[in-house]
Amino acid sequence: MAGREAAGGSPGRVLVTWMGFDPEGPRTGARLRAAGLELRLAPKLGARSGAEVAELAAGAVAAIVSTDPFDRDVLAAAPALRVIARVGVGTDSIDLAAATEAGVVVTTTPGANTETAADHALALILAAVRRIVEHDGSIRRGEWRRGGTLTPWDLNATTVGLVGYGSIGRAVARRLRGFDVELLVCDPALREDGDAELVPLDELLERSGVVSLHIPLTPETRGLIGTAELARMRPEAVLVNTSRGGLVDERALTEALESHRLRAAALDVFADEPDVPRGLAVLPNVVLTPHIGGLSERSIAAMTEQATEHVLSVLGGRADPATVANPGVLDRTVAW
Repeated sequence: MAGREAAGGSPGRVLVTWMGFDPEGPRTGARLRAAGLELRLAPKLGARSGAEVAELAAGAVAAIVSTDPFDRDVLAAAPALRVIARVGVGTDSIDLAAATEAGVVVTTTPGANTETAADHALALILAAVRRIVEHDGSIRRGEWRRGGTLTPWDLNATTVGLVGYGSIGRAVARRLRGFDVELLVCDPALREDGDAELVPLDELLERSGVVSLHIPLTPETRGLIGTAELARMRPEAVLVNTSRGGLVDERALTEALESHRLRAAALDVFADEPDVPRGLAVLPNVVLTPHIGGLSERSIAAMTEQATEHVLSVLGGRADPATVANPGVLDRTVAW
């Protein structure tokens, strides 16, 4: 990989922005140091610009990252970089084409947090339908409102639409079957599936009492749920998003909730994280969590260990194609 070498023959440096990384862990930080690598710890605790990431990545041969922006300019500023190990599966913050051109392998951690993410999606569905947050607030105000305007709704025997039916969508479906729901699925990648009824997006929106999003953010899916799509949903419907904030037009969603054209929403992700639109934050019929859908003690450990393994594997020329998000880079020489 010509031109992407550690400067001056010094030990390779690994930039770590993933906040769950254990620098002393025997299967994480200690393992990297045993391989002769240095660590630069810079946990991502808020929004970062490309310029800030470029400064952090200068001189690094590898990066274990959160949702930091790795665009073409960042990659150009880090000529020694050989691998970006994304903790999680989303790669919308990384310019994969530019990484491939630069000979940088981008890896993800598929499967490490599937069940955790499915747990959280179900938790948000139940929290919205059973109005948990509204009742919690009512109790804390000294009230005891067991009915009236705070009467909860049912998940049992309702119709649930899953937009996206990959590993997480299927894990959510397994959980939902215990509630005896009618399950609808919209996923253009599927032609048939014996476990669910496949329908176009418009039909799913029109029929579902709960709509839950489980698709990646791509140029084709950005803004997938906007004013027209929200208008197709039933007034008693609930929208749940644990995928990416950019899938939903947040202004249109706010207007639909304020005007009671939509019953409720539950959101773990936002278009401009960590900023949450004030219009959504003040609504009582919205459940909000800070992009923690895939996080638990167990999943954090598993993802971090996988990302560490990916760094060592790629630097050693042993990249696992199943974890590489830009497979076109693999025909290049990747050896530390």
